[in-house]
Amino acid sequence: MILLAMDAFPFHSDEAVVGLMARHILQGNWPAFFYGQAYMGSLDASLVALAFRLVGERVESIRGVQTILYAGTIVTTMLLARGISSDKFVPIVAGALMAIPAVNVTLYTTVSLGGYGEALLIGNLLLLLALRVHSDASRGWPFLVWGVLAGLGFWGFGLTLVYIVPSAILMIRATFRSLTGRGARSRLALMIVGGLAGASAWLWSVARQGPAAFVSELLGSAIAGTNPTGVLPYLGVHALNLLLFGSTVIFGLRPPWEVHWLAWPLLPVAIVFWLGVLLFAARISLREEPRNVGNWLLLGVIASLLVGFLLTPFGGDPSGRYFLPLASPLAILGAEFVTWLARRPGPAVAIGGLAGVLAFNLWGTLESAFVNPPGISTQFGPDTRVDAEGISALVPVLEELNELRGYSHYWVAYPLAFHSAERLIFVPQLPYHRDFRYTPRDDRYPPYKGMVETSPRVAYITSRQPGLDQAIREGLSAAGVSWSETTVGSYRIFYKLSEAIRPEQIDLRLPGELP
Repeated sequence: MILLAMDAFPFHSDEAVVGLMARHILQGNWPAFFYGQAYMGSLDASLVALAFRLVGERVESIRGVQTILYAGTIVTTMLLARGISSDKFVPIVAGALMAIPAVNVTLYTTVSLGGYGEALLIGNLLLLLALRVHSDASRGWPFLVWGVLAGLGFWGFGLTLVYIVPSAILMIRATFRSLTGRGARSRLALMIVGGLAGASAWLWSVARQGPAAFVSELLGSAIAGTNPTGVLPYLGVHALNLLLFGSTVIFGLRPPWEVHWLAWPLLPVAIVFWLGVLLFAARISLREEPRNVGNWLLLGVIASLLVGFLLTPFGGDPSGRYFLPLASPLAILGAEFVTWLARRPGPAVAIGGLAGVLAFNLWGTLESAFVNPPGISTQFGPDTRVDAEGISALVPVLEELNELRGYSHYWVAYPLAFHSAERLIFVPQLPYHRDFRYTPRDDRYPPYKGMVETSPRVAYITSRQPGLDQAIREGLSAAGVSWSETTVGSYRIFYKLSEAIRPEQIDLRLPGELP
């Protein structure tokens, strides 16, 4: 709440898309998937729509949903810890490590990107149900509930697969160990029926449009172009992202949006603590079942995520968000490590280690919050960073100029539409990269495009992009179009165009660039 009151989390375009989807849901237009992405369902937008109905269409409503979801993740992590360890202090320590986590976890469980909060909570519930079935497979309802949650999580965000795979293996194994014949088959049938019901939105979309796009998106086709060709370079880049960029984000040594050390006086404490946890995890992985089945389940989640990161195109993204499912398993393993320290070196060492890592996490988070801009930001590329607060200041200016339609880039267009309650529609058909790279995927919502194309009057908005500004001027001049310009903070508006000219009609190459 303190961080939210500080405006430590800039409101950017991905989150604005969630808000716009929620608004459209309340208007009766329910999309099955996140706009422009077929690997993430609209579960998060549906929950945000409920929040909008209850407390109004505000950024705070979106953040409130994420806060509630993460509170559930903390509670279910503590329940998992209680089910895995007989030590009464393990759930408390695990809860503390989740309540004051690394800045990467704080970021992606506060700012909505469309499904991370739901994936973490549903994933923990899947693990809890798997542990229950392992201890007692006689009842059928855990199998059905697990199936519904697995299907729902798969539709909501494919990242949930890292929980589905190890928990399904444990449940199937436990079923065939304790039941035979019809009993075992009936339990598996309940899992399948529940899964089909939970994933009905995904299945309905596949039936209507075919599986190709959905499967390719699920396997990371959206970012496949960022990966090198060839097996060895492909795996090498992913391994580098994991070992160098991933590990430092997972343990909170740096923020996910840039490379610099956080809370450096306590940095050695955090490194020693988490190295100890990893060695402890390696040690307990050698123990025999059934005593260690809970830890094997946690290690299964970790292994599933790491294998998926290495083998799929998502491993080309070093931002840190795909490592979120490691938070709960590492918190529980960390808690077990702390209680082991209390028994061996002594309580003073255990308390000191826990206090040191919690202080490190808190210091790193507050350090990031006070350096604003960029704040605690989802934007890890300098070209994607815009003045988030300044976008709301554009609304009255554009309305006064009567410029309600036009063109901008992805990181401006959707927050502007959200802040103006869709009175201002500027489609993202301009590049935001300095080298003028552009992907049509930025244009996520086709109805906006139609609204702008039929408008007799359009404007252009850029953000600290002198090269693009000059290209627009040259393009308008070459087309014989007159215009006016004004600035609002870090934004430049090209308005009062004598003709509604479109981006494809003007040359937007860098000045001096050869055709």
